[in-house]
Amino acid sequence: MAGLINNLLILLLVFQNSCLGFRNPLSVFKRYKDTTRSLSSECLGNNRPVISLGLTDFALDIRMPGVTPKQSDTYLCMSLHLPVDEEAYVVDFRPQASMDTVHHMLLFGCNIPSSTENYWDCDEGTCTDKSNILYAWARNAPPTRLPKGVGFKVGGETGSKYFVLQVHYGDVSAFRDKHKDCSGVTLHLTHQRQPLIAGMYLMMSVNTVIPPGEKVVDADIACHYQKYPMHLFAYRVHTHRLGKVVSGYRVRNGQWTLIGRQSPQLPQAFYPVEHPVDINFGDTLAARCLFTGEGRTTETHIGGTASDEMCNFYIMYYMEAKHAVSYMTCTQNINPDMFRNIPQEANIPIPVKSDMIMMTHGHHHEETKKTDDDSSLKQPKREEEEVLDQDFHIEEAVDWPGVNLKLGQVSGLALDPKNNLVIFHRGDHVWDGNSFDSSFVYQQRGLGPIEQNTILVIDPSNADVLDSTGKNLFYLPHGLSIDKDGNYWVTDVALHQVFKLGVHDKEPLLILGRSLQPGSDKNHFCQPTDVAVDPVTGNVYVSDGYCNSRIVVFSPNGMFIMQWGEETSVGKAKPGQFQIPHSLTLVPEFGQLCVADRENGRIQCFRSETGEFTREIKHKLFGGELFAISYIPGGLLFAVNGMPYPGDIVQGFVMNFSTGEIIDTFIPIRKSFEMPHDIVASEDKTVYIGDAHAKTVWKFTSTEKAETVIEARLKNKPVSTDSQKKWEKHMVEQASPGISFVLITTLLIIPIVVLLAIAVFIRWRKTRVYGADADHKLESSSGRILGRLQGKGSGGLNLGNFFASHKSYSRKGFDRLSTEGSDQEKDEDDGTDSEEEYSAPPPPPVSSSS
Repeated sequence: MAGLINNLLILLLVFQNSCLGFRNPLSVFKRYKDTTRSLSSECLGNNRPVISLGLTDFALDIRMPGVTPKQSDTYLCMSLHLPVDEEAYVVDFRPQASMDTVHHMLLFGCNIPSSTENYWDCDEGTCTDKSNILYAWARNAPPTRLPKGVGFKVGGETGSKYFVLQVHYGDVSAFRDKHKDCSGVTLHLTHQRQPLIAGMYLMMSVNTVIPPGEKVVDADIACHYQKYPMHLFAYRVHTHRLGKVVSGYRVRNGQWTLIGRQSPQLPQAFYPVEHPVDINFGDTLAARCLFTGEGRTTETHIGGTASDEMCNFYIMYYMEAKHAVSYMTCTQNINPDMFRNIPQEANIPIPVKSDMIMMTHGHHHEETKKTDDDSSLKQPKREEEEVLDQDFHIEEAVDWPGVNLKLGQVSGLALDPKNNLVIFHRGDHVWDGNSFDSSFVYQQRGLGPIEQNTILVIDPSNADVLDSTGKNLFYLPHGLSIDKDGNYWVTDVALHQVFKLGVHDKEPLLILGRSLQPGSDKNHFCQPTDVAVDPVTGNVYVSDGYCNSRIVVFSPNGMFIMQWGEETSVGKAKPGQFQIPHSLTLVPEFGQLCVADRENGRIQCFRSETGEFTREIKHKLFGGELFAISYIPGGLLFAVNGMPYPGDIVQGFVMNFSTGEIIDTFIPIRKSFEMPHDIVASEDKTVYIGDAHAKTVWKFTSTEKAETVIEARLKNKPVSTDSQKKWEKHMVEQASPGISFVLITTLLIIPIVVLLAIAVFIRWRKTRVYGADADHKLESSSGRILGRLQGKGSGGLNLGNFFASHKSYSRKGFDRLSTEGSDQEKDEDDGTDSEEEYSAPPPPPVSSSS
C-alpha cells in the first residue's frame, strides 16, 4: 500500500506543477504597470496600452503619443515592446484612425526599432534588423482582416519582440487647430495556440532598368516554391510613379492562376485574394510590374529615392502551425521564357484618373519617402477612390424560420456582443392617427404600457427566443442600439424618452427626457427615433426626431454635450438640415456618425466629435424616403428605403461607404416589404430587416463563400486528396487551442480516482482470497499498474504513453415623420393605404491540375 501511496503522490505533484504552468495574465500586466506611456490628455484611452481580455487574451493599443505634424506628407514612427515573453498570436486588428487626418498606416514586427524615442521621423527608418509588415491601413481602402483560426506569431524565441507603427499624414490642414493626433491600431492577441500561422511572402525586382521614353517596360519575378503548402488570402502591390499595374500568379502545370492584380497608384493596403489560392511544393510564384518610361529623360533604376522605382508584390498567407514560416522572399526570375505565356491582363494598365494620381502622390510632385519596409515606399494622400471586394450578392435566407415569429410592429433591430439578433417591437400597441394630438402629446395613455416583452433575443441560426424583457415599460417602442457592454439603448416616441437597460435589470440604468412631455431643450425630446453609442468614448447620440430635427449628444452618464441640425428649408435640403432623422450608425474607422434623413431620402454623415458635416449619399433608387442604415467594418454601408411615391421600389442597398456607390440591392423572396423600418448587418454580411407593417423580420446572407471554407477546414470536413486528409488530421489535433484549466484538472484527477477505485477493489478482493498476504499482493498489482504509468524504464512519469495505449485516445492539445406620416398601422379593413407613419479564406479543395 505504501508503494501505491508514493505513486499517487507523484501524480499529485504532476497535477500541482501543471496548475502552476498556467500563469495568470494579470501577473504579466503588473510588470508593465509602471511603464505606461505618458501621453497627451487629448489621447483618450492611450495611457493603458495593455488591456486584459481574460485568462489567455489581451489587447495591445498601439497609438501615436499625441503628435502634431507640421507639414504635409510627414511620416512618423513609434514603437511598443511586446509586453509578454511567451509566444502570442495576433488574431485581429482594429484601426484607430480617421481618413480626415491619416493617409495610411503600416505596422511592422521586428526586434530592434530604429529609435528609442517616444516617436521619430521615419526618415531614420523603422527597424535596424529585418522587419515584417503585419498590417496596413489606407484611407479609402479595406482594412486587413485575418481569417478565422489564423494568427501572426510574435514573441517567444523566434517571434518579433517589438511593434513599430508608421503613420503617414498626407494633408495636415486638419491640424491648423494644433490638436494632437493619437492614431494607431488596436491588436487582439492570445496565448492560445492558433492552428494556422500567418506570414508574408515578398516578391521584389532588384535589377530592372526603365529606359527614358520607353512606353512599356516589364519587370518580371519568378521563384520555385519548395516548402509546405501555404494558403493565400491577401496581397499588396507597390511601385513609385511609373508603375501602371502589378500582377501576381501561381503557375502549376503550365496554368496561370491569378493571385491579385492592382494599380499601384491606388491605396497601397492589403486587398483580399478574390478567389483563394493554395501554393504547393513544386509550384512557381510569378509576378510582373508594368512600367512606362514616358516623361523621363534618363534611365530609371530600382532604388529608394523619389527618382528611382520599385517593383514589389506582397502576399499574405497562412500555413499549418508545425510547418509555419513567417517570412519568405523572391528576388529572381528563374525562367524568363515562361512569361511569354503570362495572361494578357498583366500587360493592360488599370486606368486611374490623372487628378487621382496627383492626389495619391500628394502636393509635392516628386516627393516620396523611404522606409525599411524591405525598401518599400509610401504614397501620399488621395481623396475619394476605394477598391472593395464586390464579389458577393445579398439574398434572403429562405430556410430561416424567424420570418414566422409572432411579433407586433417591429421598430428596432440590433446585434448583441454574442451576435444574437435583438428585436424591439410594439406588442399589441400600434401607432395610428389617434396616437398623438397636434402638440405631439400621446393620447392613449389609458391603454397602459405594453404588457408583452418588447425586447426579444433571437438565435440567429434557428430563430429560437433565447431571452426576453421589456414588459410594462413602453408605450410605443422605436429605436434600438446595443453598446459594447451589451446594454440596450431604446427610444419610446410616446414617452419622448431614451432608456438604457441592462440585460437582466428590471429597472432602467439611465433615462433621458421627461416622461410624456415633448420638447426641444436639453432635457426634452420630441418623438426620438434612434440611439448610437460610441464604443470608445461612451458618448450617446440621439436622433430627435419626428417633431425635432436634430442630433443630441450626451456623455455616458447622461450629461448634455452638444447638438446640431435644423428643419429642412423650402427647396433643396441643405447639409445639416433634417426631415426626420430616423436612423443612426457610427463609422468608427472614419470617426463619423451617419444619419438616415428619412423624408429627404438621403444619408448625411458628420464628424462624431464635432458634428461637422462631411458628406451626403443620395441615389435615385432611394426614392423619396430612406428609413434605416447600418455600417460594418471594412467599408460597407447597408440601407433600406420606403415607398412614398408610385413606381419606387422598396429594397435593401449595399454601398461602398467611401465612394457612396451602390454595390448591390436585394429584396425578400418570402412575403414582401411593406414598411421596412430598421436594418442591422454583421461583419460576415448577414443582414436583418424588420418591417413595422408586415410585423416580421427577414434574414439575408451573402453568397460569398470564403469564410465558410475556412470554417469547413477548422471543423474537419472531409476532403479528397491524401495531402488534404493529412491537413485535416492535423486540424483535428489543433482545433481546440489551449486546453482549459478545468479540462486539465479533470484529466489529472480521473486517473487518480480510477487508481483509488482499483486499489480499493484489489484490496477487498485480495483480503477475501489471500487474507494476511493481501498487502503484499496489492502492492504487487498496483506496482504493475503504475509501472505502465512510469514506462518500461524507471524514473519518469509518462502519462502520454499510458493514455496513448488506449485506442480511443487522441493527442489533442491543441469562430422614423412629421405629422404627415409615422409608423401608423395599415387598416386591414380599408381598401386604401394609410399614412406610413403618423407624427455591411482559405481556398476550397482543388485538384492538382487547377
